[in-house]
Amino acid sequence: MEQRHLQATVATAFTAILLIGCGGIGKMNKYVENVKYTVDPNPLIVQGDSVDLNLRGNFPGKYFYKKASVDLTPTLVYAGGETPYKMVCFQGEKAASNCTVIPYETGKDFTYSNKIAYQPAMEVSELKVRILGKQGKKEKAFDDVKIADGVITTPYLMVNDDKVITGADAFQRTTSHSTSAQLNYLVASSNVRPGELSDADIKAMSAWVKSIAKNERIVIKSAVMDAWASPEGELDMNANLADDRAASGKAWVKQTLNANKIAAGKNDSLYVLNANGEDWEGFKKATEASNFADKDLVLRVMQMEPDVQKRESQIKDMAATYKEIAEDILPGLRRTEIVVNYDKVGYSDEELTTMSRTMPDSLNVEELLYAATLTSDMNEKLRIYKECERVHPSDWRGANNVGTIHFMQNRMAEAEASFQKANSTTDNPVSTNNLAVIARQKGDRKKAMEMLKKSGAAGPDVKYNMGLIDIQNGNYGSASTNFGSTNSMNAALAKVLGGDAAGAQRILEAAPDKDSATSHYLMAILGARQNNGDMVRNHLAQAVAKNPDYAAKAKKDLEFRAFKDNLGI
Repeated sequence: MEQRHLQATVATAFTAILLIGCGGIGKMNKYVENVKYTVDPNPLIVQGDSVDLNLRGNFPGKYFYKKASVDLTPTLVYAGGETPYKMVCFQGEKAASNCTVIPYETGKDFTYSNKIAYQPAMEVSELKVRILGKQGKKEKAFDDVKIADGVITTPYLMVNDDKVITGADAFQRTTSHSTSAQLNYLVASSNVRPGELSDADIKAMSAWVKSIAKNERIVIKSAVMDAWASPEGELDMNANLADDRAASGKAWVKQTLNANKIAAGKNDSLYVLNANGEDWEGFKKATEASNFADKDLVLRVMQMEPDVQKRESQIKDMAATYKEIAEDILPGLRRTEIVVNYDKVGYSDEELTTMSRTMPDSLNVEELLYAATLTSDMNEKLRIYKECERVHPSDWRGANNVGTIHFMQNRMAEAEASFQKANSTTDNPVSTNNLAVIARQKGDRKKAMEMLKKSGAAGPDVKYNMGLIDIQNGNYGSASTNFGSTNSMNAALAKVLGGDAAGAQRILEAAPDKDSATSHYLMAILGARQNNGDMVRNHLAQAVAKNPDYAAKAKKDLEFRAFKDNLGI
């Protein structure tokens, strides 16, 4: 009996040892390859400066020992280092842990998502699963399982083509102007009295005509005479009187132009005569504006009497009764209003270019800003904009445009200072956009986007700059929306990163910068994504010809993994 009991005890102990050795974490490690993983995306891809990992896994039935648990840590391994994703733990049905339970008989699917910050060394890397098995006080590191290769870095092909905006000029070489005067007449007369020519407005027009006599930049376009009669006379007589007054106005203007030897005065087509008859509307307005006691009665008579001739008679009677009508209202209605329309022709391009050097202080702000557009020399543009800033310091455009030239010359600190000066002169969307560009290039994308949202009035370039930030943030749909119909390398990049390689190709083929090294490299990627080997090889060859560094990049770039032995470089 004692011997049989001893034999049973030994057998039980042996079985326990067997289970621990073969059915525990040791056996789980032995069959660790049976755990299945699906990585999305595969290869991984950097997005918004991070490498996102979406993992679907499966522990098969009869794999997970009931008293065991595991710490599972996806890890990106690369030359010189490794970066772990967040650890997640699983346990068997009888393990004393607080992890996700995996049934022994059926096994279980699981999902996992996490991200890590991108480092350049990760471009050539392997994604491995690191597992630490635990059973009671015992721990065992399982064999690593490789589940994906490397990281695609295509978003970093984005080129820094931010749009700084120049403050536009409002220069008009030819501008339209007018000068006016008024001839007044005695009742029932169209004669221009000598005393009337002494009125201030008539004297001013005469002096103006004399001042332009030898000015070739002043071109008279028309002289318009609007003549009226006061409404107390007979209708037919007043109509003729208005005609005569328009004619007398013309005669005075013509005589004045001819006296100053202005050739346009001899041209009858210059003169426009408008005989407007009786000025009832003028009478009404003058009466309404007057202060005499019975003006409401006068206005009521006008409104109640539809017959014009009877109304004329009543006005004539009232003028005899009320001296305010006779002396203050009616005389001002007997008139010819003269308007001389003329064009002022500005300096020629050649004159502006010369004057910007020799006498910039004599040019207005629009002329100086326009003069800068007449040269393609950046240093000359900068000189003119600095003169504009000096001569017209209250206009923000001078300082802003100095900043745009500094930016193009890669003098970023000076550009920023100029944009800040412009915005402190007048807070404006153009300079705010330009400061946003500086902020993005200094790495502050959040601040840049906030500033761009305030700059919409500056034009479509603001949206383009938003699109660049969207690419960096991994918001590819928003980037494409902000790029709109713009054809550029970056617009094509946003489109392919959003999953539309064919659409990206159409954009890039129409882009002005399609022949750059980076554009050819991107076109090769578009070929790879559309399984077009000839396109890959053709454009890689052109990219490498323009920038030999692309040869080494292409050989490790997982975009070309399907063509790695046939890249043609």
